[in-house]
Amino acid sequence: MAERSTGFASLEGKLALVTGASRGIGRAIATELAAAGAELVLGYRSGKDEADELASELGARAIQADVSSPGDAKRLVEEAGDVDVLVNNAGLTRDGLLARMSDDDWRIVLETNLSSVFYTCRAVTRPMMKKRRGAIVNISSVVGVHGNWGQTNYAASKAGIIGFTKSLARELGSRNIRANVVAPGYVKTQLTDVLPEEATAAMIQATPLARVAEPEEIAGAVRFLASDDAAFITGEVLLVDGGLGM
Repeated sequence: MAERSTGFASLEGKLALVTGASRGIGRAIATELAAAGAELVLGYRSGKDEADELASELGARAIQADVSSPGDAKRLVEEAGDVDVLVNNAGLTRDGLLARMSDDDWRIVLETNLSSVFYTCRAVTRPMMKKRRGAIVNISSVVGVHGNWGQTNYAASKAGIIGFTKSLARELGSRNIRANVVAPGYVKTQLTDVLPEEATAAMIQATPLARVAEPEEIAGAVRFLASDDAAFITGEVLLVDGGLGM
Protein backbone atom coordinates (compact mmCIF):
# COMPACT_ATOMS: atom_id res chain seq x y z
CA MET A 1 0.00 0.00 0.00
CA ALA A 2 1.37 3.45 -0.94
CA GLU A 3 2.06 5.83 1.92
CA ARG A 4 -0.87 8.19 2.39
CA SER A 5 -0.49 11.95 2.38
CA THR A 6 -2.91 14.63 3.54
CA GLY A 7 -0.62 17.53 2.76
CA PHE A 8 0.26 19.22 -0.52
CA ALA A 9 -1.93 18.23 -3.49
CA SER A 10 -4.01 15.75 -1.52
CA LEU A 11 -6.43 13.50 -3.38
CA GLU A 12 -8.06 11.97 -0.31
CA GLY A 13 -11.58 10.72 -0.99
CA LYS A 14 -11.23 10.81 -4.79
CA LEU A 15 -11.41 7.99 -7.31
CA ALA A 16 -8.76 8.23 -10.03
CA LEU A 17 -8.64 6.25 -13.27
CA VAL A 18 -5.26 6.06 -15.04
CA THR A 19 -4.95 4.52 -18.49
CA GLY A 20 -1.73 2.88 -19.66
CA ALA A 21 -0.93 2.28 -16.01
CA SER A 22 0.97 -1.01 -16.09
CA ARG A 23 4.42 0.44 -16.73
CA GLY A 24 6.52 3.56 -17.29
CA ILE A 25 4.97 6.97 -16.79
CA GLY A 26 1.52 5.51 -16.15
CA ARG A 27 2.82 3.32 -13.36
CA ALA A 28 4.56 6.29 -11.76
CA ILE A 29 1.40 8.40 -12.05
CA ALA A 30 -0.72 5.71 -10.40
CA THR A 31 1.77 5.36 -7.56
CA GLU A 32 1.90 9.12 -7.05
CA LEU A 33 -1.88 9.53 -6.98
CA ALA A 34 -2.21 6.65 -4.53
CA ALA A 35 0.38 8.31 -2.29
CA ALA A 36 -1.78 11.45 -2.40
CA GLY A 37 -4.67 9.44 -1.00
CA ALA A 38 -6.68 8.62 -4.14
CA GLU A 39 -8.50 5.36 -4.70
CA LEU A 40 -6.99 3.96 -7.89
CA VAL A 41 -8.29 2.11 -10.93
CA LEU A 42 -5.55 1.01 -13.31
CA GLY A 43 -6.46 0.67 -16.97
CA TYR A 44 -4.16 -1.42 -19.15
CA ARG A 45 -4.19 -3.11 -22.56
CA SER A 46 -1.25 -5.48 -22.09
CA GLY A 47 1.09 -6.27 -19.22
CA LYS A 48 -1.48 -8.03 -17.05
CA ASP A 49 1.07 -9.38 -14.57
CA GLU A 50 2.60 -5.92 -14.10
CA ALA A 51 -0.82 -4.31 -13.70
CA ASP A 52 -1.97 -6.91 -11.20
CA GLU A 53 1.25 -6.57 -9.21
CA LEU A 54 0.89 -2.78 -9.05
CA ALA A 55 -2.78 -3.05 -8.13
CA SER A 56 -1.89 -5.35 -5.24
CA GLU A 57 0.86 -2.98 -4.11
CA LEU A 58 -1.43 0.08 -4.17
CA GLY A 59 -4.64 -1.55 -2.99
CA ALA A 60 -6.12 -0.67 -6.38
CA ARG A 61 -8.20 -2.37 -9.07
CA ALA A 62 -6.77 -3.31 -12.48
CA ILE A 63 -9.09 -3.47 -15.50
CA GLN A 64 -8.01 -4.70 -18.92
CA ALA A 65 -9.28 -2.55 -21.79
CA ASP A 66 -8.09 -1.35 -25.19
CA VAL A 67 -9.01 2.32 -24.97
CA SER A 68 -8.54 2.77 -28.73
CA SER A 69 -11.85 0.87 -28.95
CA PRO A 70 -14.90 3.02 -28.10
CA GLY A 71 -16.68 0.06 -26.54
CA ASP A 72 -13.72 -0.91 -24.36
CA ALA A 73 -13.14 2.68 -23.27
CA LYS A 74 -16.79 3.05 -22.25
CA ARG A 75 -16.68 -0.25 -20.37
CA LEU A 76 -13.51 0.76 -18.54
CA VAL A 77 -15.06 3.98 -17.29
CA GLU A 78 -18.28 2.22 -16.27
CA GLU A 79 -16.44 -0.52 -14.39
CA ALA A 80 -14.18 2.04 -12.71
CA GLY A 81 -17.17 3.68 -11.02
CA ASP A 82 -17.73 7.29 -9.96
CA VAL A 83 -14.52 8.76 -11.39
CA ASP A 84 -13.29 12.06 -9.95
CA VAL A 85 -9.93 12.16 -11.74
CA LEU A 86 -9.21 10.81 -15.23
CA VAL A 87 -5.61 10.56 -16.45
CA ASN A 88 -5.19 9.59 -20.09
CA ASN A 89 -1.70 8.19 -20.43
CA ALA A 90 -2.08 5.26 -22.86
CA GLY A 91 0.07 5.70 -25.94
CA LEU A 92 2.60 4.26 -28.34
CA THR A 93 5.00 5.19 -31.13
CA ARG A 94 5.51 3.89 -34.66
CA ASP A 95 8.30 6.15 -35.87
CA GLY A 96 9.39 6.58 -39.47
CA LEU A 97 9.73 9.12 -42.25
CA LEU A 98 6.42 10.26 -43.71
CA ALA A 99 7.38 9.17 -47.24
CA ARG A 100 7.65 5.58 -46.03
CA MET A 101 4.99 5.58 -43.32
CA SER A 102 2.31 2.93 -43.74
CA ASP A 103 -1.40 3.55 -43.34
CA ASP A 104 -1.39 1.17 -40.38
CA ASP A 105 1.42 3.05 -38.59
CA TRP A 106 -0.49 6.30 -39.01
CA ARG A 107 -3.82 4.81 -37.97
CA ILE A 108 -2.72 2.88 -34.88
CA VAL A 109 -0.84 5.86 -33.41
CA LEU A 110 -3.76 8.24 -33.92
CA GLU A 111 -6.29 5.76 -32.59
CA THR A 112 -4.24 4.74 -29.54
CA ASN A 113 -2.93 8.17 -28.59
CA LEU A 114 -5.73 10.53 -29.62
CA SER A 115 -8.99 8.68 -30.26
CA SER A 116 -8.64 6.94 -26.90
CA VAL A 117 -8.66 10.33 -25.17
CA PHE A 118 -11.90 11.23 -26.93
CA TYR A 119 -13.51 7.93 -25.99
CA THR A 120 -12.63 8.02 -22.29
CA CYS A 121 -13.37 11.73 -21.87
CA ARG A 122 -16.75 11.30 -23.57
CA ALA A 123 -17.53 8.46 -21.16
CA VAL A 124 -16.74 10.44 -17.99
CA THR A 125 -18.26 13.75 -19.11
CA ARG A 126 -21.93 13.16 -18.21
CA PRO A 127 -21.25 11.69 -14.74
CA MET A 128 -18.85 14.52 -13.93
CA MET A 129 -21.33 17.12 -15.18
CA LYS A 130 -24.08 15.69 -12.99
CA LYS A 131 -22.00 16.02 -9.84
CA ARG A 132 -20.45 19.32 -11.05
CA ARG A 133 -16.85 18.42 -10.37
CA GLY A 134 -13.96 16.53 -11.88
CA ALA A 135 -10.40 16.79 -13.14
CA ILE A 136 -9.00 15.46 -16.41
CA VAL A 137 -5.27 15.34 -17.13
CA ASN A 138 -4.21 14.24 -20.60
CA ILE A 139 -0.60 13.27 -21.30
CA SER A 140 0.78 14.84 -24.46
CA SER A 141 4.46 15.44 -25.33
CA VAL A 142 6.86 18.23 -26.15
CA VAL A 143 6.78 16.66 -29.64
CA GLY A 144 3.14 17.72 -29.89
CA VAL A 145 4.23 21.33 -29.36
CA HIS A 146 7.39 21.51 -31.48
CA GLY A 147 7.32 18.43 -33.73
CA ASN A 148 10.14 15.96 -34.25
CA TRP A 149 11.90 14.30 -37.16
CA GLY A 150 10.40 10.93 -38.04
CA GLN A 151 7.37 11.37 -35.82
CA THR A 152 4.66 12.99 -37.92
CA ASN A 153 2.07 10.50 -36.68
CA TYR A 154 3.10 10.81 -33.03
CA ALA A 155 3.34 14.62 -33.24
CA ALA A 156 -0.11 14.83 -34.83
CA SER A 157 -1.63 12.68 -32.09
CA LYS A 158 0.00 14.62 -29.28
CA ALA A 159 -0.80 18.01 -30.81
CA GLY A 160 -4.37 16.82 -31.21
CA ILE A 161 -4.54 16.06 -27.50
CA ILE A 162 -3.61 19.67 -26.75
CA GLY A 163 -6.31 21.16 -29.00
CA PHE A 164 -8.86 18.63 -27.78
CA THR A 165 -8.14 19.40 -24.12
CA LYS A 166 -8.33 23.16 -24.56
CA SER A 167 -11.71 22.81 -26.27
CA LEU A 168 -12.91 20.41 -23.57
CA ALA A 169 -11.86 22.86 -20.86
CA ARG A 170 -14.04 25.53 -22.47
CA GLU A 171 -17.02 23.17 -22.72
CA LEU A 172 -16.85 21.86 -19.15
CA GLY A 173 -15.57 24.83 -17.16
CA SER A 174 -19.03 26.08 -16.18
CA ARG A 175 -19.66 22.67 -14.55
CA ASN A 176 -16.52 22.96 -12.40
CA ILE A 177 -14.68 20.32 -14.44
CA ARG A 178 -11.08 21.09 -15.27
CA ALA A 179 -9.08 19.68 -18.20
CA ASN A 180 -5.32 20.15 -18.51
CA VAL A 181 -2.33 18.70 -20.34
CA VAL A 182 1.06 17.53 -19.13
CA ALA A 183 3.61 17.48 -21.95
CA PRO A 184 6.78 15.56 -20.98
CA GLY A 185 10.11 15.87 -22.67
CA TYR A 186 12.60 13.01 -22.77
CA VAL A 187 11.73 10.51 -20.01
CA LYS A 188 13.55 7.32 -19.01
CA THR A 189 11.14 4.48 -19.82
CA GLN A 190 11.16 1.16 -21.65
CA LEU A 191 10.24 2.99 -24.85
CA THR A 192 13.21 5.34 -24.69
CA ASP A 193 15.67 2.74 -23.41
CA VAL A 194 15.77 1.16 -26.88
CA LEU A 195 16.83 4.38 -28.64
CA PRO A 196 20.36 4.54 -30.07
CA GLU A 197 22.94 6.09 -27.75
CA GLU A 198 23.59 8.93 -30.18
CA ALA A 199 19.88 9.85 -30.22
CA THR A 200 19.78 9.90 -26.44
CA ALA A 201 22.94 12.00 -26.26
CA ALA A 202 21.54 14.52 -28.76
CA MET A 203 18.32 14.88 -26.78
CA ILE A 204 20.19 15.42 -23.52
CA GLN A 205 22.43 17.99 -25.19
CA ALA A 206 19.36 19.90 -26.37
CA THR A 207 17.85 19.89 -22.86
CA PRO A 208 19.00 22.82 -20.67
CA LEU A 209 18.89 20.67 -17.51
CA ALA A 210 21.20 18.25 -19.37
CA ARG A 211 19.53 15.01 -18.29
CA VAL A 212 16.49 12.84 -18.87
CA ALA A 213 13.48 12.93 -16.57
CA GLU A 214 12.45 10.13 -14.29
CA PRO A 215 8.81 9.02 -14.63
CA GLU A 216 8.16 10.19 -11.06
CA GLU A 217 8.92 13.77 -12.11
CA ILE A 218 6.09 13.65 -14.64
CA ALA A 219 3.81 12.06 -12.05
CA GLY A 220 4.31 14.96 -9.65
CA ALA A 221 2.97 17.40 -12.23
CA VAL A 222 -0.07 15.20 -12.84
CA ARG A 223 -0.72 14.96 -9.10
CA PHE A 224 -0.76 18.75 -8.81
CA LEU A 225 -3.12 19.32 -11.75
CA ALA A 226 -5.46 16.57 -10.53
CA SER A 227 -5.71 18.09 -7.04
CA ASP A 228 -7.72 20.96 -5.63
CA ASP A 229 -4.47 22.92 -5.34
CA ALA A 230 -4.96 23.52 -9.07
CA ALA A 231 -8.65 24.41 -8.69
CA PHE A 232 -8.33 27.58 -10.83
CA ILE A 233 -6.21 26.03 -13.59
CA THR A 234 -7.84 24.67 -16.73
CA GLY A 235 -6.99 24.49 -20.42
CA GLU A 236 -3.27 24.71 -19.67
CA VAL A 237 -0.31 22.81 -21.08
CA LEU A 238 2.38 22.13 -18.48
CA LEU A 239 5.70 21.32 -20.15
CA VAL A 240 7.78 19.00 -17.96
CA ASP A 241 10.75 18.82 -20.28
CA GLY A 242 13.83 20.22 -18.59
CA GLY A 243 13.63 23.30 -20.79
CA LEU A 244 13.79 21.34 -24.07
CA GLY A 245 10.81 23.17 -25.54
CA MET A 246 11.94 26.74 -24.78
